[in-house]
Amino acid sequence: TEAIDPTAYKYQFQDDPYLAPRTSAEFKLFSLSQESGRSAAKYFINSNPKFFTKDFAEPHIPCLMPEKVSLLLEEVSEEALKERISLRKVKAAVDMYDQLLQAGTGVSMETTHDLLDLICLYSDREPVQEGGPETEDVQDSEEANRSKGRIRRASDFLKTIWRENNNAERIFNLLPERDTHCYSALIRGMIRSMSKISAVSSAADVRIFNALISGAPEVREKYNERWDLIAELLNQMNQQKVQPNLLTFNSVLKALRRCGSLARTQALHTLSEMKALGIAPSLASFDHTLAAFYKAASPTQGQTDLLQEVMSELAGSSFTCQDPDDVLFFSNVMRICLDNKDIELAYRVQSLVEAGENWRLLGDSHQQTIYYGRFFSLLCMMEHIDVVLKWYRKLIPSLYYPNVQGMRDLLQALDTDSRLDLLPTIWKDIQLLGHANKSELIEELLALMARETHSPEVQESFAVCALDVKSVFNGDRGTLSLEWSTSALCHITSLLLRAKRTQEAWEMLQLFKAKNRVPSEELMNEFLLECHAAGAPDRAVELVQLSAAFCLPATPRLAQQTLKDFDLTDEQR
Repeated sequence: TEAIDPTAYKYQFQDDPYLAPRTSAEFKLFSLSQESGRSAAKYFINSNPKFFTKDFAEPHIPCLMPEKVSLLLEEVSEEALKERISLRKVKAAVDMYDQLLQAGTGVSMETTHDLLDLICLYSDREPVQEGGPETEDVQDSEEANRSKGRIRRASDFLKTIWRENNNAERIFNLLPERDTHCYSALIRGMIRSMSKISAVSSAADVRIFNALISGAPEVREKYNERWDLIAELLNQMNQQKVQPNLLTFNSVLKALRRCGSLARTQALHTLSEMKALGIAPSLASFDHTLAAFYKAASPTQGQTDLLQEVMSELAGSSFTCQDPDDVLFFSNVMRICLDNKDIELAYRVQSLVEAGENWRLLGDSHQQTIYYGRFFSLLCMMEHIDVVLKWYRKLIPSLYYPNVQGMRDLLQALDTDSRLDLLPTIWKDIQLLGHANKSELIEELLALMARETHSPEVQESFAVCALDVKSVFNGDRGTLSLEWSTSALCHITSLLLRAKRTQEAWEMLQLFKAKNRVPSEELMNEFLLECHAAGAPDRAVELVQLSAAFCLPATPRLAQQTLKDFDLTDEQR
């Protein structure tokens, strides 16, 4: 198999190399645009099925043909109810069910199961149709405003507020017979109401218990009460001979994350019990267990024994997603490596990611950015610059678009290993990655270049880079201009002076007055020395006059130094 080309963009962008994203913002925009285009096309096809009646594809491609989105059966029948359920028409399905009951027509248990599942899945509300236009009430709703701009989490579904006397409870109470599936749908859909329905344990299956265990922290405030409730539910499972599965133990481990100090002892005990029953832990199992021992900014930093054991157990394995939380494992483990500054352990984690198709469990693009960002920060902190640059070229842009902090970490790594001569190259990457408008990053870059004097070749490359930065500040490239700071003006002027670009440096000095900034005394001294080296008394006199215009305290000293170092005419004196 061919290795990954680190210079290539992701497969989803290969159709149009010209539009291939070069920054994280472009990546997000491109991805959203692609998905928006698909949704718009799908909506148009489904809204106008009369224009898409011929199927030319061989073999048949269902996604290219209109879906059935409108109701065809109007008579009161169970078939009409099934049609409304399949089209996810919650209100229409409930109305049809009520009409069937009023007409004295029985509804099969299978159809009733499907109806309860539909109502509980969407919390007795109409779902937003995929690809369809949002209505004004949806756009203006408080829920939409709260969730706008962030990824929906599982906790969002747990916090869904059910209406009193909702259709799920009403239909459940109307049923002459209630089997396990009915209880399961109601409990899993109304997990926040667990205190009212936990008594119906006689008909519970493993899915019901999993949902109840997940909701335990929501209905108990104290840590010990939460664990007591979880233990009680596990005992009920044992009494009813309900066999736990992987998701049962993962629900316990996840709930333990909200049980304070109890989590450490009970998490290891739960993991051992899990293995004793022959249930192999998933990545989420280890993630929940590690979370009990490693918390951000906790006093356990420097202790990675448990994580070392986990990585030894997982080394070389290939995984498939068995739990939605599996995708959080790698980013959280890399956080532990970063907090403990353990680069060797980070390499083991990266080796596990590269094994088989484990990279698929890094999660979505946001999770991948978090993982690689932490890995790259650790590399910059702990490794030699040559190793850092090797990984830099391997990860960017095929796998990772570094943010501002990632680029600052790289600048610090270059400074630590005295490789500041590479700063002009990094500046080009900063522009390509879309960070040229980040003033704090540019300030740090200029400060590193201007901090000390280098060889003439390096100073010349720094001067070229400084002029490029100047064009960014002035907005010469069609982008928004940045606000000039005193430090940026001083650094660029100093870099031009050291490269013997006196005229360009003098133009920068005039820019101080135009931007209402005051040059530093160190810069004025450096400028005077350059005038002396170049034998330019006229420029030295202008410098003293400019210093007086800025009301610098060093003006008298500069004047005396000029009189001492230069042979001035009476007019210049």
